[in-house]
Amino acid sequence: MKIGITAIGIGKAARPGTIRAVAEHAERLNFGTLFAPEHVVLFDHHESKYPYSADGRFLAGSTIDILDPFIGLSYAAAFTSRIRLATGICLVPEHNPVELAKIIASLDRLSEGRFVLGVGIGWSAEEFAAIGIPFERRSQRTIEYLEVMRKLWSEDKSSHRGEFVNFKDVRSFPKPAQGGRVPVIFGGESVPALRRAATYGSGWFGVNLTPDQAAPKIAKLHALMDENGRDRKDFEIIISPYENRTTQAGLQAYHELGVTEFVPFVRLPGDDAEIPAVLEKVAREWVEPASKLG
Repeated sequence: MKIGITAIGIGKAARPGTIRAVAEHAERLNFGTLFAPEHVVLFDHHESKYPYSADGRFLAGSTIDILDPFIGLSYAAAFTSRIRLATGICLVPEHNPVELAKIIASLDRLSEGRFVLGVGIGWSAEEFAAIGIPFERRSQRTIEYLEVMRKLWSEDKSSHRGEFVNFKDVRSFPKPAQGGRVPVIFGGESVPALRRAATYGSGWFGVNLTPDQAAPKIAKLHALMDENGRDRKDFEIIISPYENRTTQAGLQAYHELGVTEFVPFVRLPGDDAEIPAVLEKVAREWVEPASKLG
């Protein structure tokens, strides 16, 4: 079982020195994955409901720094050589998939095959409107975009004709170091979200779920995978709480459910010089016990 960290590209972790310190020391301490979030724009007031808060408000506020995740992760890649680099998550339907395929291929090539595409379909209709992309059918748009990107990552010459994307005989180089096998981890806890993960993804990312809350969702996910003839051994299950309420017994419970990576909330200090000590404490609390679980 791996321990990830969600600390790159948001708030104080949008500063270059902080990104470097977190990335270097997370790798030194054997964390599994660095995650970076994405939002292009935020709003002081919005009608859309953020799915991971009780009142529907975005927890970080509207003026927080949020880097483009691919730029932030590329910066982290330059200071590391082993730790995985993941979007947590990328709002895929807000992008042009032909351009996004090139961005991902570039990052995966420069990081020598360490990139993981964490995918969300988006919750903010206001953000979609600001970018000029319809909020409706964003799930279908996401699936077609992934099909397009996988073609561009794996084929020498690609063509596609679909509802949202059309092109013929294009070439997109470089290919990712992982080729068309760039891991795709879906977020979301609804049954449609679980079905997307089980059908099209190589993993699932659950947020703010206790072991008791995660258990029925993982059971449903396994049932959907079985329907699709998917091998559970090849599928990642990642869980992240917003607050550190999990005990060591809870970590064991997640492991028994089949969770492959646990991502605790890490509150970074304001002084970058204190980051090594903070991450060392987190490593003692989580990385070392998780490594004994297998």
